Amino acid sequence: MGKTDPHGHVQSFPPQIGRACRVLILGTAPSVRSLALRQSYAHPQNLFWPLMGEMFDAAPELPYAERIKRLHARGVGIWDVLERCERVGSLDSAIVRASEVANDIPGLLGTHASIAAIALNGGHAQRSFRRLVLPHVDPGRRASLALLDLPSTSPANASLSRDRKREQWRVLLDFLS
Repeated sequence: MGKTDPHGHVQSFPPQIGRACRVLILGTAPSVRSLALRQSYAHPQNLFWPLMGEMFDAAPELPYAERIKRLHARGVGIWDVLERCERVGSLDSAIVRASEVANDIPGLLGTHASIAAIALNGGHAQRSFRRLVLPHVDPGRRASLALLDLPSTSPANASLSRDRKREQWRVLLDFLS
C-alpha cells in the first residue's frame, strides 16, 4: 500500500500502531514525497518529525523504523484519515472531495481500546475525520475519546511559527505516561 499514479490516485499506508497506543495521530493522506519514500511525513520541511524528536526522541535523523519504534514505545501511533483519494500534487486543498474514502478508523478504535486521544494534523484532516469517520464511531467510544485539532505540520502551513506549532502539539504529552 501507499501509492499514487499519474492520475493522482493516492493510496494510504497501513496504520503504524503499537499495542499500547494511547494517542493516534491522523494526517489527511500521504504526500507525493512520502509515497515515493514509503514513509509518513517524509517532506524535509514538514515539522512532524522534528516535533516528534523534541517530544519523543524520534528525530528525523534516525532511520524511519527506529522513529516508529520510539513513537510506539511512548504510546503514539500514526495513520491517515483517508484510505484513498484523488489529488494532483501534495496539497490537501487539491484533494477531490468526492474521491475521499476513509480508512477503517472505527474498526481500529474497536480493537485498540487503549487509544484515549485522536490528534488531527491540520484542517483538512479535521474536516474529513468529522465528516467521514466520526459518524461511524460507536457513541460510547466517541464519548471516551479526546479529539485534538492541531495545526498542520506541513510546510504549506506557514500561518503559525514553529514555536506556536510546538506549543500546541505538546498537548499530546497530557495523554501519555
